[in-house]
Amino acid sequence: MKIALAGNPNSGKTTLFNAITGRIEQVGNWAGVTVEKKEGDVKQNLNPRNEDLMVVDLPGAYSMSPYTSEESITKDFVQNENPDVIINIVDSTNLSRSLFFTTQLLELGIPVVVALNKSDLTEKKGNTINVPALSDALKCPVVQTISTKSSNNGLPELIEAVIAAGKSNKKQIAPDIGGAKRASTKEEFEKADKKRYAFVNNIVVEVERRKVSSDKQTIQDKVDRIVAHKWLGIPIFAVIIWLVFSISQTWVGPWFADTFVSWIDMLNESLAALLGDNLNPVVGALLLDGVVGGVSAVVGFLPLIMVLFFCLALLEDCGYMARVAVVMDRFFKKVGLSGRSIIPMIVGTGCGIPGVMATRTIKNERQRRTTAMLTTFMPCGAKLPIIALFAGVFFNDNSWIGTSMYFLGIIVIITGALIVRRITGDNSKSYFIMELPEYRFPSIKRATISMLMRAKAFIIKAGTIILVCNAVVQILQTFDWHFQVVAETAPETSILASIASPLAVLFIPLGFGLWQFAAAAVTGFIAKENVVGTLAVCFGITNFIDVDELTLIGGSTEVSTIFGITAVAGLAYLVFNLFTPPCFAAIGAMNSEMESRKWFWGAIGFQMSLGYALSFLVYQIGTLFTTGSVGNGFLGGLIAVAVIIGTLVYLMRRGSKSSELPAGMESVKI
Repeated sequence: MKIALAGNPNSGKTTLFNAITGRIEQVGNWAGVTVEKKEGDVKQNLNPRNEDLMVVDLPGAYSMSPYTSEESITKDFVQNENPDVIINIVDSTNLSRSLFFTTQLLELGIPVVVALNKSDLTEKKGNTINVPALSDALKCPVVQTISTKSSNNGLPELIEAVIAAGKSNKKQIAPDIGGAKRASTKEEFEKADKKRYAFVNNIVVEVERRKVSSDKQTIQDKVDRIVAHKWLGIPIFAVIIWLVFSISQTWVGPWFADTFVSWIDMLNESLAALLGDNLNPVVGALLLDGVVGGVSAVVGFLPLIMVLFFCLALLEDCGYMARVAVVMDRFFKKVGLSGRSIIPMIVGTGCGIPGVMATRTIKNERQRRTTAMLTTFMPCGAKLPIIALFAGVFFNDNSWIGTSMYFLGIIVIITGALIVRRITGDNSKSYFIMELPEYRFPSIKRATISMLMRAKAFIIKAGTIILVCNAVVQILQTFDWHFQVVAETAPETSILASIASPLAVLFIPLGFGLWQFAAAAVTGFIAKENVVGTLAVCFGITNFIDVDELTLIGGSTEVSTIFGITAVAGLAYLVFNLFTPPCFAAIGAMNSEMESRKWFWGAIGFQMSLGYALSFLVYQIGTLFTTGSVGNGFLGGLIAVAVIIGTLVYLMRRGSKSSELPAGMESVKI
């Protein structure tokens, strides 16, 4: 039996899907998280008779008349894939909005079972819903559910109702809404929608009893006046992000790192003892320094990252991230984006790939492509080890480093959006409407599951892509072009050094013109975690974290001495890796979502140029302030940055002129 889950965004649809299938899919307390359908079988404890029940979680939709790509996915599946039963998830805290979509589903002739979700929140507000009366009005079963609870949640009753509806072989009878089902023209649809709204409002009046008048200001409204304030919202967001980084990088994270890194050291020592002293030195270096050492250097930051993921999951679950979207909307729409663009960027803080994929919820083509181009400027989970490493090496684990990278990312996104808007000559405006979810106490369980999911993905990547990459780096560093082992005193003769050295010349104006950093930057395009792993292999550091002092091994002074660059150059290198193109997988997602070769290659060139220019400015200005003079390679870097700026200015002027062309003439676009 094929069961479709359909409902409005933020109705608890994916949470219900996870609860009845046992799957662990991305859940966010805002609209637009689910952008493609997901499938799973009903759990055994909810299906004791072992029925063949396959559930499909569809993206959220407000109407069967699709206005966004995710609504199109829902409409096409329901109409073309012939599900046996539709579970319509209805937000019981907002019946009037949810039931509009319900009436459209009832007209398809497919059996519908309404899951009246979030019933606990309705009761908490002192409101009541007459479930039998609602079932009679809709002419379909209605079951109260609480998808966030593990017991007494109504899910067994829901599945029983679904099985009964699927086996009844009866066509769903739609309520009479005055010809709404027979509408075919635009005028008829408009009249039908008015009748549909009137029908829904009448049902709500009959079945719902509210304790508090809807026009009375609630506690949530009072909190939002502060949290989502146009001036206070940004400082509050800054403080919250700073607290998140302080907890993960300075307070709680290092405490977990103590035990975790000691386990890694014990594992490394056991492996070394197992291999013995008679092992070939080259093979030993490959296994212990390249594979084990490189991977350990990356995995050593996992406790810090897990704490960060946990804190971010709590912010998502409590409803705060939706307020961030509202706060950012007023800035985004001034540069040609909308608040909807912030949703992919929030998703992208976990991983850039689903963040880029989430841009498909944006209807405007230019805004969708621009958002896909800029989303990866938000630091993702893969970039967090780089932030943690350089914050520890050069800045004594100061939390402002990570916080500043997030806000620098926001500034870069806003600036980049303005540049792209001028280049394309597109001055169209868009409007962002978003229902703010109820504030709620975040679930420790859901946050823990989210953290473990991301940690699992991190470990899998460390055990596959990063392991292979570090092994290759170690081999290239061990041998020269004659396949002779490189002398310890002449590492610059290795294959890796000869390949990376020409690239390192380009980085001299940025302060890190060493072949080791060039090699790490290149491997970072495969996976950003490779930056840490490659540096560990190239500099022979198997563990960046010292479990005794909870600081970087030997103290930050020793590691920075091994690296051989200044603190300003380290910050420039961090900026370069954060704001140049992302990993290959995210680049592939960009190519898929943009659906334009010109936009795709323009985005890659823009990201590379912007990352180089930012890194140059950080290093040269920082060096000028700290030493009183500019850094090495200033003139060459200045010429390169001047060319970048000149090209952007030229394209923006051309875009402005094209936007003024008479109607019928094509605009020049990247």
